[in-house]
Amino acid sequence: MAKRADRRRREIERFRASNEPEEGTALESTTKPSIPGKASEQPQAAGAKTRTKKTAKHPKSLTASLVELAAIVVIAILLALLIQAFIVKPYKIPSGSMEPTLAVGQRVLVNRIGMNVNGPHVGEIMVFHPPKGAEQEICGPVPHRVTLGGAPCSQPVPEEDTGVNFIKRIVAGPGDEIYVGEGHAYLREPGKKTFVREHDPYIKECGGVRECNFPTPIKILPGHWFMMGDNRGESDDSRFWGPVPASWIIGGAFFTYWPPDRIGLL
Repeated sequence: MAKRADRRRREIERFRASNEPEEGTALESTTKPSIPGKASEQPQAAGAKTRTKKTAKHPKSLTASLVELAAIVVIAILLALLIQAFIVKPYKIPSGSMEPTLAVGQRVLVNRIGMNVNGPHVGEIMVFHPPKGAEQEICGPVPHRVTLGGAPCSQPVPEEDTGVNFIKRIVAGPGDEIYVGEGHAYLREPGKKTFVREHDPYIKECGGVRECNFPTPIKILPGHWFMMGDNRGESDDSRFWGPVPASWIIGGAFFTYWPPDRIGLL
């Protein structure tokens, strides 16, 4: 009996030992103690492992990514077209008529909203549609060619050539009187008594060719602008096909961005 009682006592002690927590191991709590008037808190013993819920991230499908990229491209193209149509448009210089200011192949930006704000002014470089027949030097409502050494063309062919863009400098405006001597524009503004030569350090001298002399003055019609290239001996301009109506002007060139060594304001 004594042996049996002793064996039972040892089994009870082993059972108690196996159910006691090991030192340093935290127990998970299944309930949160509540304290009246205070939010319940659950302290965590040192070394305890925390359980975090991870949210699965679902990557975009290839189709969704392509649709998003296509939308971005379409929006960018539309913005570029709107900017070119109404604000700023780039142009490439096709000829040497504006040398030395602008060389062949040089690129400029043209302000398309300036016409609606300030309008054109003498001295400004403009991009515009010329009259029909300008490339053949046709002048006037009654088509003819000007006589070298006489008067420059006073009226253009009344039809705009929308398929062609020219770039020239304005040298006279509505109501001004103008004649040309050795490639220089001589201007008499409304109300003035004398002709004054334009301040033109930007031009390339004519070199005595006949196209540089139109000594008989003409008066610019209301709403028209007289255009000349800076390369006065090699420019096909208003001397031959007349002043340009303001409604044919696209905008003023204000900046050149190519080539890099010529970047700057105009």
